[in-house]
Amino acid sequence: MAAGPMNTSALTFAPILPWPVLVVACLAVVAFTGWEIARRDRTGRTAPRRPVRPAALRGAAVVLLLLAALRPGWTGGEAQTATADVDVYFVVDTSTSMAAEDYNGTDTRLTGVKQDVMAIAKELAGAKFSLITFDSKATVRMPLSQDATALQTAMTTLQPQNARYARGSTVTGAAQLLKERLASAKEQHPGRPALVFYAGDGENTSTERPAPLDAANVAGGAVLGYGTPQGGRMKDSSDADARYLRDKASGNPQDAMSRIDEGQLRGIADQLHIPYAHRTGNEPISDTLGKAQPGAFAPTNGVGPGRTELYWLLALAAFLLALPEPLRHLTALQDVRGPRRKEPRP
Repeated sequence: MAAGPMNTSALTFAPILPWPVLVVACLAVVAFTGWEIARRDRTGRTAPRRPVRPAALRGAAVVLLLLAALRPGWTGGEAQTATADVDVYFVVDTSTSMAAEDYNGTDTRLTGVKQDVMAIAKELAGAKFSLITFDSKATVRMPLSQDATALQTAMTTLQPQNARYARGSTVTGAAQLLKERLASAKEQHPGRPALVFYAGDGENTSTERPAPLDAANVAGGAVLGYGTPQGGRMKDSSDADARYLRDKASGNPQDAMSRIDEGQLRGIADQLHIPYAHRTGNEPISDTLGKAQPGAFAPTNGVGPGRTELYWLLALAAFLLALPEPLRHLTALQDVRGPRRKEPRP
């Protein structure tokens, strides 16, 4: 809805769960906390009174988190907005090779993916986004949602698979999961186009032949390729001080190298009937979006009401209230263990 001529402000809510669920949960927490406090107070008549403050703080912290789930916000002012009535699926390769340092110099390939995904999300503001990742297995990291903040959080925490757990991956490891998600979305919202943005390096390390991708419900998108023919070295992403991974297949172990396979990536693009683009970090994502079946979606720009999110204040207050709890348990554990006694000398 467009902003009115007057610059008004109001407190609004955008709950992440249905209102009844949050209300029932809040009432249950309050009731349980009250019962716990009353029970502790009664024990003081026949035994040493147990402190009620920890129970009250825990209850208050949970209530604050439930209130934060309401996503309160203060509306006011105007903000540039854009909307796109489409579903956007990001299919991201998180295999170990995405840690290779050959994107835009010495950045990892996954760094480039994160930048491009968020740039696409910004260009298609108002669309519904879903994040699917694959390495040894495929996972839905984020179901369809218009919450771009949740997408940013999911992308920020994304890491390549640890080499110790890698068992080989196929470039189309997410084929079946993507097919199911696209079919489900079409059944729920027929006529709503779906864009697929596949991001990977095309390196197939599985002994199985890649399964074909189904383009039946794909209206547009692009295959984004990362890496260089020269290749890049990889570190264990879970350890900041890790050394580069070693290739021990030969008699003379050396740093393992991962190279982009553009043939595989172009094949995936052909299967999905979408264009392929090699991403190096030197070109804007708008160039790729311009070729991603522009007729499948129609972003519209305009001016809409601004909104300041307030949920983080409640979440911060809940964290501060819950902070004494682990300290209390630590103190109690030290009291149980008692002071360390010195052994008598013989």
